[in-house]
Amino acid sequence: MEIDNQEQVTVMERIKARLGKIRNAIAGVGEEAQRLGKEDSRRIVHAFKVGLAIAAVSLLYYFDFFFDGFGVNAMWAVMTVVVVFEFSVGATLGKGVNRAIATLLGGALGVAAHDSASFTGDKIQVIVLGLSVFFIAVAATFCRFFPKMRARYDYGVVIFILTFSLISVSGYRDDEVWDMAYGRLTTILVGGCATVLVCTLVCPVWAGEDLHKLTASNIQELGTFLEVFGRVYFQEEAKDDKNRVLLNDYKTVLNSKGVEDSLVNFAKWEPRHGKFRYRHPWDQYLKIGSLTRECAYKIDALNSYLNSDVQTPLELRTKIEEACKKIISESSSALRELAMGIQTMTCSPSRDAHVVNAKSAAAKLKALMRAGPWPHTDFLDIVPAVAVASLLIEVVWCTVKIDEAVGELASSARFKKLDRRLNRELSLEKMQRTPSIQASHINILVE
Repeated sequence: MEIDNQEQVTVMERIKARLGKIRNAIAGVGEEAQRLGKEDSRRIVHAFKVGLAIAAVSLLYYFDFFFDGFGVNAMWAVMTVVVVFEFSVGATLGKGVNRAIATLLGGALGVAAHDSASFTGDKIQVIVLGLSVFFIAVAATFCRFFPKMRARYDYGVVIFILTFSLISVSGYRDDEVWDMAYGRLTTILVGGCATVLVCTLVCPVWAGEDLHKLTASNIQELGTFLEVFGRVYFQEEAKDDKNRVLLNDYKTVLNSKGVEDSLVNFAKWEPRHGKFRYRHPWDQYLKIGSLTRECAYKIDALNSYLNSDVQTPLELRTKIEEACKKIISESSSALRELAMGIQTMTCSPSRDAHVVNAKSAAAKLKALMRAGPWPHTDFLDIVPAVAVASLLIEVVWCTVKIDEAVGELASSARFKKLDRRLNRELSLEKMQRTPSIQASHINILVE
């Protein structure tokens, strides 16, 4: 009896342990869902939008009036919504246009190949259809390796191969090839139109706007790092948790290339919206992003010297403190002005002054370094300080390049020019607010 009771207790404990694991797993999923929703509420809206579009096109299958016209091909409309609906308007339009054109061309060529082969005998017809599928698939697949084709039309080429193969191959056993091609094409167009309308009209997410905010936010992160770096390096402030977070925020800039490339590709598909006109210079954002990452790598090196165990003594750092602080202050202010200008699509007159002052401070620091501010000092003690000074000079020239690239963007996108009085008011307002630009969470869903 005691053995049986022990076995029952052991079984109950195992059941309780498994139930506890299941409960913890469900709670973990709920917490993760809550985190994702708080991080970007647009994800929740996107989920409802996809459900709305699928429910709308499924009516083609549910109601007899629509089913009599489309038949079982109505399911192609549902599948189109599932594969085409993306997070942003640009991504959805890109996939929708790719699918529509690819379906039209693939279906037309498939019907043409079927009709051409039908004039031959049964045995030759098989050979003609097989060869046509082979050569079309080879040519289309090879086109996918072209960089421009892969960037914007890769999905369309895949759908073209699929549609052509389905029409030409299935048409061999089905004489109603025209009806089949027409039915699939119309239902795909219906599904694509429903997807584009819901994505564009119901709480649209614009990839161009996300790209614009991301670019401004990345530049802002660099300015924030420089400002905090100057205070921590010269030990005006301790490296507490708050400063440690601000000093590490720039690392997101280092890995932003893939996001920027995708957003630029999506933005090119979008129509005019908000302040973004037709033919907006989206490619210029790639240039700015490249220069921003170049500056971020210099900043990453600065951060490594800040965390290094080998440091130049503070009394030796004071020899270059004034010149370095001037560079840090002016470069940080210039980057902040550039970020604010991109964010508000305005040209700030004070931005040029900060850039000029930063270049002047870099020249003074160079002259100071040539004069040798540390006579009769152990060379190993001054190596970290010399490296920091050199990196700060390089940051200045990176800032100059970013300023020139942003100037090109401002000219092409027709940023508004502010007078000095209005710029002074905006600067005062900016000082009263949070010092950093909070970009909305950038989320890309790629199939």
